[in-house]
Amino acid sequence: MTQAIAPRAAATTTGGVAFRVRALLLLLLAVIGAVLAGAAPASAHAALTGSDPQQGAVVGRAPTQVSLTFSEKVAMSDDSVRVLDPKGKRVDTGKATDLGGTTYGVKLHSGLPDGTFTVTYQVVSADSHPVSGAFTFSVGAPSQTSVALSDPAVGGGVVGALYGVGRYVSYAGFILLVGGAAFVLACWQRGAGVRPVQRLVVSGWLALTGATLALLLLRGSYVGSGKVGDIFDLTLLGQVLQTKAGAALVSRLLLLAAGALFIAVLFGAYARRDEADATDVSGRGDASDKGDGSDKGGVDADAEKRDLTFGLAIGGAVVAAGLAASWAMAEHASTGIQAGLAMPVDVLHLLAVAVWLGGLSALLVALFRAPVETQIDAAAVRRFSRLAFGSVTVLAATGIYQSWRQVGSWSALTGTWYGQLLLIKIGLVAVLVGIAWISRRWTAQLSEAPQAKALATAGAKAGAGTETTAGTTARATALAELRTKQPTKVPANSRKSSSGGSDSENADSRDSNSGHSNSRDSHSADSRRAAQLARQQTAVATARQKRLRDADPARAGLRRSVLAEAGVAVVLLAVTTVLTSTEPGRTEEAAKQVTSSSSQRSGPLSLKLPFDTGGQDGKGTAEITLAPARVGGNEMHVYVERPNGKAFDIPEVKVAFTLKAKKIGPLPVTPDRIATGHWSAIGVQIPMAGDWEIAVTVRTSDIDQTTVTKNAKIG
Repeated sequence: MTQAIAPRAAATTTGGVAFRVRALLLLLLAVIGAVLAGAAPASAHAALTGSDPQQGAVVGRAPTQVSLTFSEKVAMSDDSVRVLDPKGKRVDTGKATDLGGTTYGVKLHSGLPDGTFTVTYQVVSADSHPVSGAFTFSVGAPSQTSVALSDPAVGGGVVGALYGVGRYVSYAGFILLVGGAAFVLACWQRGAGVRPVQRLVVSGWLALTGATLALLLLRGSYVGSGKVGDIFDLTLLGQVLQTKAGAALVSRLLLLAAGALFIAVLFGAYARRDEADATDVSGRGDASDKGDGSDKGGVDADAEKRDLTFGLAIGGAVVAAGLAASWAMAEHASTGIQAGLAMPVDVLHLLAVAVWLGGLSALLVALFRAPVETQIDAAAVRRFSRLAFGSVTVLAATGIYQSWRQVGSWSALTGTWYGQLLLIKIGLVAVLVGIAWISRRWTAQLSEAPQAKALATAGAKAGAGTETTAGTTARATALAELRTKQPTKVPANSRKSSSGGSDSENADSRDSNSGHSNSRDSHSADSRRAAQLARQQTAVATARQKRLRDADPARAGLRRSVLAEAGVAVVLLAVTTVLTSTEPGRTEEAAKQVTSSSSQRSGPLSLKLPFDTGGQDGKGTAEITLAPARVGGNEMHVYVERPNGKAFDIPEVKVAFTLKAKKIGPLPVTPDRIATGHWSAIGVQIPMAGDWEIAVTVRTSDIDQTTVTKNAKIG
């Protein structure tokens, strides 16, 4: 009866573990599917903030070049900017040039016809994400038809989805590799010889290496045509290797080669030394009782192990920091404000995430998959608890700085997709910290009530059944050894037969040999049955030990809470992957402001400003017009009238423009007198869009003058 129940219990426990692991895997696949199903093409991290001519502008004569201004530096190729005439023919020279700052331009051919022209652009932002768009302007007058362009959807489609999966897998591999190795070195050195933990770290290395190679191949098509057929285009691969993103991926591969050597030492020489030290503990104790001087050898072995641990820790830290830097130097942290500070902060952020979540994964494997004889001890769990607390502290500090840098305002936190994702991430981290607090409570109980106590309690409940099983196992093993022994050899002289022996003696000999043969067959069958019985009894004993181990309520509670942490971590990693490919809130709000200003000013600006200089005949109205009222060159006219509507002949008019929000100005403009009451200026430069203050100074006599102001959206 015992033999029938115990294996079923073992099967039930194993099935429960398999079910939990399958559930976690299904959660991972569901999250990835939801991310890919709801993901739009990769959001730009650089926005078009201006152009000359402006979007929708109507110019009197054809420009010699088209310029585009972005929110950050971008990378361009020969076909990054294209200008098409009303019939769809290219009218640009094909080579974009850097005009300084974040402005780029492309020359146009001469003799362009009137009509609507279309400008398309496809560039790569400084943080390695593709950016595309289009706008129109007209020469003379808008044409009846213009070029119809389909949405390029750069960074989308099948290639975009594959690239997103590759980014997720690379982050996951980095976390498992770095966090798992840190868990072994800092918390559970004995785990270097545990096969499931080894598989976890090696799987992280394989995932990160494979994902990096895939990203390197996908990169050219991802930022270019988006076609699956271009993935293996060697020409595109060569171009990718010359970019910042390509250099970062190649550097990551080189560091992974060093990481492979680190893993070989950690799970090779280091693990064997740890096993040898564990084996020699009792031997050194016996030798010390005899006084043969073996203590000195033990001290030397401990010193060698400490040196090896220190060397592995330093080497692993260098490799891990280099891997984290391969992200920091090519993505968000490498551009924008305070990039020099943001990159090392981003490295610390990535390392803290890896140590926390990767160590959590290693703890999960140790609790669920480690063999019974190498179960993780309470001291190792407490060490990881302290390490995780430090990682969360670093994570919070660096995360606050990164959030401020990428969001910039409260409105961007709630009004942009980046800010909303950040709020979701903060909520998931809060949930994860709450579950971790529960795990810390289970860890404290684990230290107060160690596993031995639970084993003793459960062993008492098991009663004599355990002793009976152990005795049966011992007897079965002894029986197997006895029956598998070879028959005793007979001396040679006793086997000699006389030459005069009778036939009856030979017959008796044959009957005896036949009996011995049957006896050997019977003994062989018995030995097989005994060996099978011994294996069954061993399985029963192992299952009972596992059941007794699981009877510890603190350990069982810790396993449940750690499993819940891992489930939340899977979702958190998916949200983080989407967040890193989303346009930061600060950039998105800046682009919205430019778009809003452009949409509000769709034509010439006209303002009327009443004035009174205080002297005799000092009242009137100054009307100022600005066309096209956009960033760049403008034509300004000032008309001065008396209260009765007639032209007012005054000696002087001055105009000044001030953008207080950006601390620009005042920019003085002195118009020329054209006729009575009419003043004009050509080429009035407006450097950027915004809410400008326009100040008009009117002098009606030698001593009477006044200044009137009014605000208006320009650009």
